[in-house]
Amino acid sequence: MAFVFPPPPQASLPVVGSALLFPVHRVYCIGRNYAEHAREMGHDPDREPPFFFQKNPDNLRTDGTFPFPEISQDVQFEIEMAVCLKSGGRGIELENALGHIFGYAVALDMTRRDLQGAAKKLGRPWEVGKAFEHSAPCGPVHPVAAVGYRAEGEISLDQNGERKQTGDLRQMIWSVSEQISVLSRFFELTAGDVILTGTPAGVGRVARGDRLVGRVAGLAELRIDVV
Repeated sequence: MAFVFPPPPQASLPVVGSALLFPVHRVYCIGRNYAEHAREMGHDPDREPPFFFQKNPDNLRTDGTFPFPEISQDVQFEIEMAVCLKSGGRGIELENALGHIFGYAVALDMTRRDLQGAAKKLGRPWEVGKAFEHSAPCGPVHPVAAVGYRAEGEISLDQNGERKQTGDLRQMIWSVSEQISVLSRFFELTAGDVILTGTPAGVGRVARGDRLVGRVAGLAELRIDVV
């Protein structure tokens, strides 16, 4: 097959304990999936069904840096656990959802909050606030075979040595299994899909020179320098 110009490189993530890479197909994100974060964003978590938005595969960044974007005055961190799928399908039953997981990673959903807020007020999509370049710093993928299924344990973020976000995976409003099942009703999930599973309360602004350290119990910590 010939192309009119060379296609961009395949987006991928390193895999712990392997020289092989995890090829990324799509990146889905669930919104407001921890109750206290929903409340800090001004929403009632008890009244809201799950909803999703997307980032682009090449928004994932694995070199330990986050370049501060030019078009924003309010860029914020959101620590998340990423779920990486080895298979998919449509209409995945809840009891079968975990069997589609290849592994997990620690990730950040960086958000241009000012641009996202403006889009919300106008009833417009969130891409300018969520799907910009380098907006998903991510650590390596830990295969399920090595770490098991992650359904509980601390998730946290430190900014310049100060704890900003702390929660537990058990506090997700919609579990990982539920997220996979619901997503598969709307999209045909496939191997290489990545799901960012939500963030606990405490999101905040970053500035150039910041050091962010994200942790999910059982996974290697993610260290990011804002540049």
